[in-house]
Amino acid sequence: MTTLSGKTALVTGSTSGIGLGIALSLAKAGASLILNGFGDAATVIAEVEHLNKSSGGKVGHHPADVSDPAQIADMLAYAEREFGGVDILVNNAGIQHVSAVEDFPVERWDSIIAINLSSVFHSTRLSLPGMRAKGWGRIINIASVHGQVGSVGKAAYVAAKHGVIGLTKVVGLETATSNVTCNAICPGWVLTPLVQKQIDDRIATGTDPQQAQHDLLAEKQPSLEFVTPPQLGELVLFLCSEAGSQVRGAAWNIDGGWLAQ
Repeated sequence: MTTLSGKTALVTGSTSGIGLGIALSLAKAGASLILNGFGDAATVIAEVEHLNKSSGGKVGHHPADVSDPAQIADMLAYAEREFGGVDILVNNAGIQHVSAVEDFPVERWDSIIAINLSSVFHSTRLSLPGMRAKGWGRIINIASVHGQVGSVGKAAYVAAKHGVIGLTKVVGLETATSNVTCNAICPGWVLTPLVQKQIDDRIATGTDPQQAQHDLLAEKQPSLEFVTPPQLGELVLFLCSEAGSQVRGAAWNIDGGWLAQ
């Protein structure tokens, strides 16, 4: 098992869903955690504290709205002040909106690009100097299968996730001779609130709930099973391990066969 005792991980968008699953995996491995997200984080903090209490890891929360570069800067300053900096950065925060290009609200485009792409750049540029100074770091960007293929109605999301993979490659090259790595993970369907909404929309048309879930998966994901947050967390741990030290600038699919078609 990967041991991350003495390391500090910042996971954006980690008070629920994929981000929380990744945070819990990192906590189990002994990392100190900085959680980020909206809402009451007390329950999540307590859960993470329970997992890493034996390792002596700390747990904190910063409510930065990652669409705002100034708030990201404040979050990284908090990490430096309270934790001595960030060793593992997981850029996970993301939002979605579905609409045809000609009808796509401009403000929704701007917010998706800001949260799903620009925040990755800002968190990375602010974390890299500290990682280089320490001589070790891991930057893991949660992209999507939509970083490699398109889907109707998801112009902003697809554009942002393609951008995340491009940025990952550049950072992977710029850190190639160091002990800092940068990689992207590209999940297929994960049963998050964003995906549940798409299932609910099908149910609203009269489709049986089980059939609605099956139909959604069958359109894209040959395994007919959702990827789970704990599976993504285990992949993050691998990328943080010595075994993952020569995985650089990669876009790692974990998609039930979606891109194999």
